[in-house]
Amino acid sequence: MSDDNTETATFAGGCFWCTEAVFQRLRGVKSVMPGYTAGHVPNPSYEAVCTGATGHAEAIQITFDPNEISFEQILDVHFATHDPTTLNRQGNDVGTQYRSGIYYHNEAQKETAEKVIARVNESDAYPGPIVTEVLPLDVFYDAEDYHQNFYNRNKTYPYCSVIIDPKVQKLFKSFKEITA
Repeated sequence: MSDDNTETATFAGGCFWCTEAVFQRLRGVKSVMPGYTAGHVPNPSYEAVCTGATGHAEAIQITFDPNEISFEQILDVHFATHDPTTLNRQGNDVGTQYRSGIYYHNEAQKETAEKVIARVNESDAYPGPIVTEVLPLDVFYDAEDYHQNFYNRNKTYPYCSVIIDPKVQKLFKSFKEITA
């Protein structure tokens, strides 16, 4: 936790344009940065990550106020807005860069992630088991400028209207008590 009473969470759940758009709409979320994590190549580019050769996942790093929204609530949104049971795939996006992941910043986040995964598995919300990786955050690389705030700047782009819009609408319907 920092002096300004915010915490940081890092997730992967498919295309970072989608995850950024969803988490930007939550009350208590101060910023969302798309980027890359959990790979082995320093300072990767989007083009390199897309090859699958860097080992990185498209991810987001969220800064949030835990007095307004809890890490567990953020995890609930994470699991409800992507398919955490498909390995290295979200819809038509296929490759290790689209895997599901939680990259914890401390032991409390790790324990909460494991608890939420167990709860989601027990709920039978999905037909198969959760395959989300839970790893300590090593390093997070910010995505290139043109990826940042993508949905808000490109709402008429076909990917945004066909793929992201339904995720945002699901968020507003399912989590109206914590949307901004």
